[in-house]
Amino acid sequence: MCKMNVNLIHLFFVKNTYRKGLFIMSKKLVAFFSASGTTKKVAQMIAEEAKADLFEIEPKVPYTKPDLDWMNKKSRSSVEMSDKKYRPAIMKKEMDMSSYDEILLGFPIWWYVAPTIINTFLEAYDFSGKKIVLFATSGGSGFGNTVKELQSSAPDAVITEGRLLNCGTKQEISEWVTLYKQQRYGGNTEYGKNSTDSRKKYTW
Repeated sequence: MCKMNVNLIHLFFVKNTYRKGLFIMSKKLVAFFSASGTTKKVAQMIAEEAKADLFEIEPKVPYTKPDLDWMNKKSRSSVEMSDKKYRPAIMKKEMDMSSYDEILLGFPIWWYVAPTIINTFLEAYDFSGKKIVLFATSGGSGFGNTVKELQSSAPDAVITEGRLLNCGTKQEISEWVTLYKQQRYGGNTEYGKNSTDSRKKYTW
């Protein structure tokens, strides 16, 4: 009888703290690729705001400014993006992805989609059962077919579009992260109490 009462009290505590947004079961990772530094700054702010770990996807051979010249069809980035089967080599780092439930994956938009180095990253680790939310920086274009082109590299993960964070301001990132927590943990939470503008269509 005593044991049953203890279990009931524990269950009551868990349910109520979960409703209040205090019981966070998932561990998050912000992984990103940044060729020029723009996406890196955004990723760092997201990791700080979401209290997530940070992981940089680094190419074995760093990109130079001429490599990123999209006007030159012979530039490195142009050649890579012209062949969707191309997999730029990355610095392989020891990383236990099994300890993360959610991965926030960021990159610059190249040729209307994610750079193929993101496919390299997804194929280098096991993302089975993980939720992967995308964020990106862009000069104007959206995600396009990014989800479709990345899904084949992580077939057992759930990949969804997140947000284009072109402004890269602390306020923009804070609003997005806050609304995510509100959506995930319920409207009546300490995380979501400041997000009252229903017109904002952020997703996570």
